[in-house]
Amino acid sequence: MRIRATVAALSGTLALSALALPAAQAADAPKALEAATFAAKASADASEGDTKITKVTVNGGKDIVVGTSAKKTVKIAITATDPTGIEDATALLWHGTSFDRNHIDGSMVPKSESGDCRAVNATTSTCTVTVVADPKENIYGNVLAGKWKVWTLAQGKDGDYVQKGAYATNVSVKRAARLTTNASPEPIKKGKTLTVTGALTRANWETSKYAGYTKQSVKLQYKKKGASSYTTLKTIKSDTKGNLKTTVKASADGYFRYVFAGTSTTPSVTSTADFVDVR
Repeated sequence: MRIRATVAALSGTLALSALALPAAQAADAPKALEAATFAAKASADASEGDTKITKVTVNGGKDIVVGTSAKKTVKIAITATDPTGIEDATALLWHGTSFDRNHIDGSMVPKSESGDCRAVNATTSTCTVTVVADPKENIYGNVLAGKWKVWTLAQGKDGDYVQKGAYATNVSVKRAARLTTNASPEPIKKGKTLTVTGALTRANWETSKYAGYTKQSVKLQYKKKGASSYTTLKTIKSDTKGNLKTTVKASADGYFRYVFAGTSTTPSVTSTADFVDVR
């Protein structure tokens, strides 16, 4: 079967992939990072017959957010059609400028050679494969945060097939973020100055620790006790260590929180609210 042969060829050539990594990264990355690129013989786009891929959904359409240690399981659903029905379909995620071993610097390859296929009708099926984003193996550096692409292959029951090197190009893999809020002093008299501190940090995939996300705009929001929604009081920027600090006048009992909208490499995050007793 073409699916198994192609996936086997990709897997069998991964040992060559470390050669495409920058020297510093190749030296520091664990052995499993040899799966970061593919051999040049892996074809990007190819087809035969009338098999078509009509839809690819990665992680349910949500960003893939990776922290410093926990693995992230990602489902890729490939919907394909062929007049004779779909035999199988598979996919993998890759990061780089083009689909060849010299320009791919990251990958998430399924362990199974074939997908779990469910028929939609006589000609169409949706096949699902599972890949894993592991900060201790294939998510080895911060350079991998951002947009990833999907390589996918579908085969009809008559042997026809279609293969796309970058069927989708907008899959976001992001560095997990944390945000805190602390308002003091508590309790406080009405009209007095309240200091609201906090910290915005995000996963560093090279050190396996969280570090300050610097010079980022963060909103300070307030919700009066009994109210149903928050109001933005001001927008400030994190300092060179990711710390946040500002002051406001205490007016009434309520909740303060910081909100970060996110960037192309880091997801949005909202801190746990801190209640302030105003007397």
